[in-house]
Amino acid sequence: MGTGEQTRCGWAATEPELSYHDAEWGVPERDGARLFELITLEGAQAGLSWRTILVKRENYRRAFRGFDVDRVARMGARDVERLLGETDTSRAVVRHRGKIESVIGNARAVVGMREGGETLEELVWSMVGGEPIRNAWRGMGELPAQTDVSRRMSRGLKRRGLRFVGPTTCYAFMQAAGLVNDHLVGCFRHAQVCGGGDRAGRGRGR
Repeated sequence: MGTGEQTRCGWAATEPELSYHDAEWGVPERDGARLFELITLEGAQAGLSWRTILVKRENYRRAFRGFDVDRVARMGARDVERLLGETDTSRAVVRHRGKIESVIGNARAVVGMREGGETLEELVWSMVGGEPIRNAWRGMGELPAQTDVSRRMSRGLKRRGLRFVGPTTCYAFMQAAGLVNDHLVGCFRHAQVCGGGDRAGRGRGR
């Protein structure tokens, strides 16, 4: 669990996971575009390692218009085929038709939510009463894969037309977006995130 002079969660042993853990994971995020990015990346991870997605993160940002939902919602079949055919590793996203199509469909669903008077950020934060859930896990084996909240979030997102948002994906999204603080109590970031001192040193990262 330790790396250098700091004590960290066990999954953050090497780069790029280490920097992501230190700068972003668990930091409460309320910006709609950033939340759309996070839920997209967590959906893309299904069946893959998180490292695979982290190293492609900038590719995803380029491919999906900086996660501007209005621009992504206007993408179509030709964009899907272009991304499926991209072989340049410096530009390629995960070449899975369903996952690529879901990003566009999810953007359209988020736009539809907004037109109906609801935003993605309002919906997901309402699931936790507007404030992060602060856990106090002591070992990685204690962390759940999904919870009642993530199952409720999954159902709510699916009702609104989003895909690749199962309860396990939603819980990983909650961890990433700081709706829940799942840093272990022995990790130096646990107290920082709980205390609100997380923003000052935060990198752009994921």
